[in-house]
Amino acid sequence: MEYTIQKLARLAGITTRTLRYYDEIGLLAPARLSPSGYRIYQEEEVNKLQEILFYREMDLPLAVIRDLMTAPDHNRAGTLKEHLKALKEQQEQLELVIANVEKSIEREEGKRTMTDQEKFEGLKKRLLEENEEKYGEEIRESYGEACVEESNRKMMNLTKAEYDEMNLLAEQILSLLEEAVRNHEDPKSEAGLQIALLHRKWLSFPWTSYTLEAHRGVVDMYLADPRFTKYYDRNLPGCAKFLRDAVYLNLIA
Repeated sequence: MEYTIQKLARLAGITTRTLRYYDEIGLLAPARLSPSGYRIYQEEEVNKLQEILFYREMDLPLAVIRDLMTAPDHNRAGTLKEHLKALKEQQEQLELVIANVEKSIEREEGKRTMTDQEKFEGLKKRLLEENEEKYGEEIRESYGEACVEESNRKMMNLTKAEYDEMNLLAEQILSLLEEAVRNHEDPKSEAGLQIALLHRKWLSFPWTSYTLEAHRGVVDMYLADPRFTKYYDRNLPGCAKFLRDAVYLNLIA
């Protein structure tokens, strides 16, 4: 079956201007031009457009989509499988949050009670998924699959009080780090010791056991990986280095 640009746009729920732009940037050209110069699309182009729109749902930039689809080893079936996997993960997370909201409504209406653990099930799972997406590969390489999975299980079992304390502690550490760096404190000082001890306490929430060697490995990673450095240095450069030095200089086995 063949489609004019207007018909394909209506079919896909996009504008003809979008299809023209995809053609201009080399992302989706028509199968041919009619004798009158109109763009004509066939099944292959329809399939490509579907794939493009799948990628757009994943918020990928058009330039990235074009590179993916024009790569010599591009496999459409493989791409669709990966997209399906991502969608199912999103669906699972959304269903958790929906169930959490429904339970919360029933609780507010006096129809049920909720444990503290239930209140944060969906939110904690989303946090773990975000951490896995950003840092999962590096952390698993450093600490091993079993260690990471055990840590994730512990996180999911945190009570509301523990979850709140962990987040407040993270904010306190950042605030103290910025204050120490701003005041040109020595990492081997009372301020440095306090920060190192608070960071060790913060690690106790996700970790099942503590070792100084592992702690040093974590703060080393904060400096080695720009993403971690950016998190600690987001308001003031030098905070990640101060934390690393404070742990090394103040904590002993």
